[in-house]
Amino acid sequence: MGSKKLQVGLPLVFAVVMVIGMAIGFQLKEKTMSARFFSFSQRSSLQELTELIKNRYVDKVQSDSINDLVSNQLLQHLDPHSVLIPSEELSFVNEDMMGNFHGIGIEFRQIRDTVHIMNLVAGGPAEKGGLQVGDQLLFVSDSINLVGKEVDALKIRKLFRGELGSKIKVKYRRNGRIGATVLTRDIILVSSIDAGYMSTPDIGYIRINKFAERTYEEFMRQLETLLAAKMKSLILDLRGNGGGLMKEAVAIADEFLSDDKLIVYTEGEHTPRIDYRAKRPGLFEKGALVVLIDENSASASEVLAGALQDWDRATIIGRRSFGKGLVQQQFQLSNGAAVRLTVARYFTPLGRNIQKPYLEGIGKYKEELSARFHATDTTRKKDSLQLLTAKVYQTASGKKVYGGGGITPDTTVQLDSALYNNAAIMQIFMGSTLSEYAYELYLGKKAYFSSFKSAEIFNAQFRPDDLMWKHFLRFLLKQGMVLDSVGVDNKLFILNRIKALIARQIWRSNGYFIVVNESDLAFKKALKTIK
Repeated sequence: MGSKKLQVGLPLVFAVVMVIGMAIGFQLKEKTMSARFFSFSQRSSLQELTELIKNRYVDKVQSDSINDLVSNQLLQHLDPHSVLIPSEELSFVNEDMMGNFHGIGIEFRQIRDTVHIMNLVAGGPAEKGGLQVGDQLLFVSDSINLVGKEVDALKIRKLFRGELGSKIKVKYRRNGRIGATVLTRDIILVSSIDAGYMSTPDIGYIRINKFAERTYEEFMRQLETLLAAKMKSLILDLRGNGGGLMKEAVAIADEFLSDDKLIVYTEGEHTPRIDYRAKRPGLFEKGALVVLIDENSASASEVLAGALQDWDRATIIGRRSFGKGLVQQQFQLSNGAAVRLTVARYFTPLGRNIQKPYLEGIGKYKEELSARFHATDTTRKKDSLQLLTAKVYQTASGKKVYGGGGITPDTTVQLDSALYNNAAIMQIFMGSTLSEYAYELYLGKKAYFSSFKSAEIFNAQFRPDDLMWKHFLRFLLKQGMVLDSVGVDNKLFILNRIKALIARQIWRSNGYFIVVNESDLAFKKALKTIK
C-alpha cells in the first residue's frame, strides 16, 4: 500500500519542485541577470536591420522584398546555382519539372500587341472548344483585356492556367469576325522529346530538351519506335538541354551501358558519396552512338554525356558544354517559397567534376559563357590552353578527357562566325521575326502547305526560292529592318530556317528538326562519323 502511494505521490512532488524552481529562476533573472539571458527571442543583426528598414526607411518597402533580396544575395555568395524561388513562381517551376500543367492547350505569341494562337495541343481544351491556329485572342471572362503592350506573356500564361476542371471564357477574332467559347482546363502534357525520326534507313535521331519527371518514359517509347524501324545507329541530341532531374539522365544512360558500370557519383560536405550504376540490360548497348552537345548543354546533360564519354560508349560532337557540376536539392520554406540549395558535386565515372570556376562572382561566371558566342581566334586559343592546363583523365581506350569546365567534345564543330558576326542577321535570329514571318506565310497558304502528307515529303519537295526571299525582305521593311550584303550561304541558311518554322506549324518540333538538321554542321558531322 505504501509503495502505491509513493508511485502516485512522486510525480506530484516533482511537478511542484519544478514549478518552484522555475519561479525562483525567473525572479533571479529579473533581479540579477541581463535582459538577454534566458531569452528565446534574441534577434540577429540581420533581423534588426530588416525591422529598421521596414519601420524607419523614407519610402514604403515590402518586408517580403527585403527578405528575398537578402536571401538571393546570400545564395549567390555561395554559388551561381543555389537560388530562391518566390512562392508566386514556384508552381510554374515545379510544373516545368513535372512535365505537365493545367491549362487550355495553346501555344501563343504576341504580335503587334495582339495574342495569336500559333499552335494547338491535339485533343486539348482549346481544340475541343473550336479555337484554331491564327485566331486572335481578345478577352478572357468578358472583362480581362488581352490586347495591349501592358499585357505581358507571363500574365497571359497565368490567366490560361488554373485548377483542373475549372472553366474559362475566351473571346477571339477570326477572319474579322468576333467569336466566343468556354473552355474547361485539363492536364496538358509537355514533352521532353523535341524530335525522334529515322534520318537514314539505319540511323535514328532523338533530341531531348530537358530532363523532367516523364523524360525517361518518353525516351523509351521513342527508342522502341526507332528500333522497330530497324535502327542500327543513333544520334542523341542534347544541345540546348539545360538539365533537370539527374535520375532521368541516369536511367537513360543505363540503356546504353552494360553490366554494373558506374554512371555518376555525388558527394558533398554534408552528403556522403552516392554511386549511381547501370542496373538492367539496356535496349541499345551495342549500336554506334553519337551525342551532340553545345555550350547550353548543362547539368544532367553533362552527366549523360560524361558517362558515355568516360566508358568510350559514344562519340561526343559539338562544342564544350556549360560546365555545371553542382547538384541542387529543393527545400520548402515556411512562407510558401522554396530554395534550391547546392548540396553536392557530381563526378563522372573517371572522377571528373566538370564544374567551371565561379569564385570570381556570378558576373564573371555568366561572362564566360557569352564570350564563347563571340569567340575570336585568340579566345579559342586561350580556351584550348585552359584545356591543356586542366586535369587530364584517360579512358580505357587511351582517349584523353578533361575535368573542370564542361565536357569537351571528341570532335569540335564551331559556330559559323560569318553568320553570327553579322549584326542584322543576329537581330533577326535573336528576336521573333522569323517565327512571325513563317506564321504569316503559313496562314496565307495554309491549304498548300497542309497538302504535304509528311514532314519528310515537305522537306524533300518544298524549296524556298528567290521570290520567297524578296517577299521576306519586304516583310522585314515593314518591321523597320533592312538586310543588306547577305552572302549566299547566309541567305540559304535563313531560308532553310523559315522552311523549318513552316514545318513546325504543321508537324510541331519533329517537323522543325527534320528540316533544320539538313543544313546543321554538327548533325552532318555525326552522320559522317557513324558512316
